[in-house]
Amino acid sequence: MKIKNVEFVRSAFNEEQYPKDNLPQIVIVGRSNVGKSTLINTVLNRKNLAKTSSRPGKTRGINFYLINNKFYLVDLPGYGYAKVSKEMKKQWAHNIEIFLNTSKNLRHGLFLIDIRRNPTEDDFLMINWFKHKNLPFTVVLTKADKVNKSEAQKAVEDIRKIFNIKQEEVITFSALEKIGVSQVLSIFEMYA
Repeated sequence: MKIKNVEFVRSAFNEEQYPKDNLPQIVIVGRSNVGKSTLINTVLNRKNLAKTSSRPGKTRGINFYLINNKFYLVDLPGYGYAKVSKEMKKQWAHNIEIFLNTSKNLRHGLFLIDIRRNPTEDDFLMINWFKHKNLPFTVVLTKADKVNKSEAQKAVEDIRKIFNIKQEEVITFSALEKIGVSQVLSIFEMYA
């Protein structure tokens, strides 16, 4: 798929701010600092579209990006570690829950996990939510350049077994080495 047009539409902090059209939505979820913004910038070939930081918790609202005027890529705030107040974390969790439970246009989830880390309880909750809703999702193991090929293959197999998912539902991704970019673009193509 060729990315011709990318528009940052808005950062929404409540339901009234979500786009009102019926375009399909692909949502990106994962822990804080897992590489969601980096994946967006790499796959869309835009250097600073999504703001990145070494400090967890950079994404605070639900960010909507319109891709080729065909679908939205929706970037949710990360869960888990972030240097923000408990009240802010509760607000993020509430906003994420509202979005996931009210969006009628959600078509696919890109579920990001750092290839070097074990899934957390929050990761299991999120995967189970997608399974319960019968929504297609793909686990994207980020930062694949940080491990060798055999470690990456083992991580894929471990995740597949842990979440009881098919081989094609797990991909490795590296922004540095451009690993996994074509697979993510293939997912986008299904909704374009």
